[in-house]
Amino acid sequence: MNAIVAPMARVAPTGASAPGAVYSPAWFVHRQIANAERYLAGLAPFREDEFGSSAHAPSPAHIRAANRLAGEARARLAQDIGQMRKLGEALAQRADPGQFGALLRLKDKIYAQTKEAERLMAFYRGIFDQRHGRYGRFLQPLDRIGRDCYQAVWNGLGVARSIPAPAPFAYIEDGSGPATYRRGVRLTTLGKRPNPFPLIKVPQHRVQNPWTLGAVPHEVVHNLQNDLGMWEVLPKRIRAAMNGKIPDEAIDTWTRWHKEAYADLAGCLLIGPAYVESLIDVVAKQPRTTMRFNPDGVHPTPLVRVPINCRLLRRIGFSRQADRFEATWNRIYPPALRRSLPAPFAQSFDAACDILVQVSCFQPETAYGGKALAEVVRYSPKDAKLVHEAAQRLVKGETTGVLPERLLISAARAAFRAHRNKAASISRNFYLALGRG
Repeated sequence: MNAIVAPMARVAPTGASAPGAVYSPAWFVHRQIANAERYLAGLAPFREDEFGSSAHAPSPAHIRAANRLAGEARARLAQDIGQMRKLGEALAQRADPGQFGALLRLKDKIYAQTKEAERLMAFYRGIFDQRHGRYGRFLQPLDRIGRDCYQAVWNGLGVARSIPAPAPFAYIEDGSGPATYRRGVRLTTLGKRPNPFPLIKVPQHRVQNPWTLGAVPHEVVHNLQNDLGMWEVLPKRIRAAMNGKIPDEAIDTWTRWHKEAYADLAGCLLIGPAYVESLIDVVAKQPRTTMRFNPDGVHPTPLVRVPINCRLLRRIGFSRQADRFEATWNRIYPPALRRSLPAPFAQSFDAACDILVQVSCFQPETAYGGKALAEVVRYSPKDAKLVHEAAQRLVKGETTGVLPERLLISAARAAFRAHRNKAASISRNFYLALGRG
């Protein structure tokens, strides 16, 4: 994978004492091959200690995965350079003008492949290098939250399934909202190669305010849905359950929303009411934005995302919190605004919402080992008591002990709600608690 093709034997132009003494076709060929070999030599794999050895550094598994992907690009490049050398050797013996065309086409191809491989390496170098600087102490804790979400789901499955690895990897990218690149999805940045591990992208302002990090479980859940094989299954389940009960036009909308709705609902199961509170912070925008219905969009209309998740909260034992969230939401966005949505959707919303929650969270699935998602993982009143205690500890700067990492998001939100004047210390203690593990 890391082999470098042997350099072409020195070709001296006729009548010259050294290859570069007289410019000639042979010297031109020699130089193109030498340049290509140097391109390849510059694409060295990452060393496992290249980005430091602290707890913040990328894991060896992540570095090896990146190197495997880059190794495929290097191997293809080495093969083409070997072919270029054979052509060059033939041209050195006899400069046939027809063969120059083939060599130049290879030269262009090799240069394009080199640029593609450099972009791939630069992408990983960029996200791995973030662990060196001031962001390292923020990002490694986010990795731990992502891993904990996976552990909570995988340990709750009804049957053992192969362990997905490497675990999610977080990085900062400003200028847009949180997002994820799923394992196996082919990315332009990677030359249309499959992404080897889940990437969780977060903007700096979310990292600064850990009580807004409900987005991390949401993005991790997109990867869980994919790794569990529910990406294609769930929309079929939703459509089958709604057929004959909901207008077809509305069914099309709900099935198109399945990925984002599932990420919301599973996020709620992972961290409880704090997820809905965090969601409200995100989707509460000026009315015309929150009410905008996009017939081709994959995100549920913001106006209905909070009511959907409040349905789930009530079903898992948090009716009081759901009532408060929905009462506040309805004060900001009166229910009458739903009449602005397409009639087939608005008129069937309550029935469709109940079906969506039932199918997504309470219907047994083979993918979960015969369990329902809410049996695999579920925020409970017992978890709420632990979160309340952890919130008090975060305010005081005390250890949160064995509290699952994902629940620290809930604890940070509870601490911030009770002590808004201590935002800076709560944020600091949140990352200290996650960094101690």
